[in-house]
Amino acid sequence: MKLKGAQPVSRMTAVLASGLLAVAAAAQTAPPATSDTGLNLPKDLTTFGKMDPHLRKATAIINGTIITGTDIDQRLALVVLANGGKIADEERERLRLQVLRNIIDETLQIQEAKAHDITVTQPEIDQSYARVAERFKRTPATMGAYLREQGSSERSIKRQIQGELAWSRLLRRRVEPFVNVSEDEVQSIMDRLQASKGQQEYHIGEIYLSATPQNSQEVLANGRKIIDQIRQGGSFAAYARQFSEASTAAVGGDLGWVRGPQLPEALSQTAAEIAVGQIAGPVAVPGGYSIVYMVDKRQVLMADPRDAVLNLRQMSLKFAPGASRAAVTAQAESFGKATQAMAGCGKTAEVAAAHGAEVVDNDQVKVRDLPPQLQEMLLKLSIGQATPPFGSPTEGVRVLVLCGRDEAASANAPTFDQVMSQIEENRVNQRAQRYLRDLRRDAVIDYR
Repeated sequence: MKLKGAQPVSRMTAVLASGLLAVAAAAQTAPPATSDTGLNLPKDLTTFGKMDPHLRKATAIINGTIITGTDIDQRLALVVLANGGKIADEERERLRLQVLRNIIDETLQIQEAKAHDITVTQPEIDQSYARVAERFKRTPATMGAYLREQGSSERSIKRQIQGELAWSRLLRRRVEPFVNVSEDEVQSIMDRLQASKGQQEYHIGEIYLSATPQNSQEVLANGRKIIDQIRQGGSFAAYARQFSEASTAAVGGDLGWVRGPQLPEALSQTAAEIAVGQIAGPVAVPGGYSIVYMVDKRQVLMADPRDAVLNLRQMSLKFAPGASRAAVTAQAESFGKATQAMAGCGKTAEVAAAHGAEVVDNDQVKVRDLPPQLQEMLLKLSIGQATPPFGSPTEGVRVLVLCGRDEAASANAPTFDQVMSQIEENRVNQRAQRYLRDLRRDAVIDYR
């Protein structure tokens, strides 16, 4: 891989050669070094060995396994890629330290799995890598070239895949068999579920950052910076995958559907306060901090209004290039008044023609598939009503007219097996965090 700012080998060789010639010429004409220089150089200077500009030096050695600066740079490039390449220099340095910690954890997980004779075969890694490439709409071969262009490598992703698979299998062997959930526990939860019918349920993403009293402020500051990056367009799932210390990191921090009582009190309160699509935190929880992303909400065992299917008619109005803000505002207000005065969808063509707007029908639109702001507006509309105009001076404004709605069906209660699986997963997650904490404590790590 050609490093940023690196010179071609031929040019680098020429530079080194010219430098050595200059040293040799100076040695023939200059007097021996004196105490004024502070150096005691030999009269005849001979260089033994060569400097390799591509030499990779260790950044950390974990129980004998070397992590190089290149390993960190390539993994960091994946984080930068997830943020569209827009990361400030000071943020990049902070992320670099976090990436190092992640690779150390990953190394400990691979080593521990190997110590228990757990192996991940190359075909298994390649198969997972192919799925990653498919999500990027690339083949494994073209994915490798793409990663190299971004300053990363397929080796970096494959090592992360190896770590995730090895840790997952280790937990299945060393943790899951010792997690017991009784039938009485499951039945008790199902009874409470029926009793809580109509209460709020949350689909949450979480980034968990462990902390001690000694590093609590540092972890808190890191959590705030992660939130800032996500709010600026970073991928929550990508950050969770790289930085979360919970076992759900492998699935982008997805906790699935949970109710308030299932969460720590602080997280339950936060979930109740934020809207769909919002991020909050860092929230202090036992053992550290959590960053919470609200994926979705619904009511327990009740029909979710956002599962309703709508028949929409979209009216689009574009503004003349170079139109003044006053002209755009006046035109948008006139358009809005006309659409609000319509008594149903039957007059959309007439109003659109009068204002030079286009009309497009959108059938079978699920409310939950729309942006959160539009969801709130459409759920309050009656058949035949229109939203206020929304858009921008450059892209024009749009109005959605509600022409029909198929209400959502009632939700089904989770099965006995689903409830048991959720409890087991939560307990495995807690024990996995303790397991990794113990591995960190017992590891021999030499930072360079």
